[in-house]
Amino acid sequence: MPSFRISEAAELLGVSDDTVRRWIDGGRLSATTGSGPRMVDGAELARFAQERATVNSVSRDPVVGRSARNRMVGLVTEVTRDTVMAQVQVQAGPFRLVSLISREACDELQLEPGSLVVASVNATDVVMELPRRSGPDIG
Repeated sequence: MPSFRISEAAELLGVSDDTVRRWIDGGRLSATTGSGPRMVDGAELARFAQERATVNSVSRDPVVGRSARNRMVGLVTEVTRDTVMAQVQVQAGPFRLVSLISREACDELQLEPGSLVVASVNATDVVMELPRRSGPDIG
């Protein structure tokens, strides 16, 4: 039977390790305890993820589908506001994203360092580059 470390469960659920620990301590999610690290049963994690998805799907968001596929979950690392615009920096895994949005939108979303966001990248131009490779040239 598969089981997951707290950090793996957190990544799969899109939350922090501390959130998973709070859920375990609060009885919302069960985990094994013993001499090693606490582990979450795979079936229990799947049930919990489905339950959360059902609860979270009931929202006031009128959008039921999106064309954007380049969506990355990340944490806001820096916000710089002026009177009209805001520059928001996000760390999404190994990727650093910088977005310019209206100050009004930034304030409405209450963005600040540590906020969890989904960055949706939508571009009309995509630049392709060839990385330096070792070994014989191909083509």
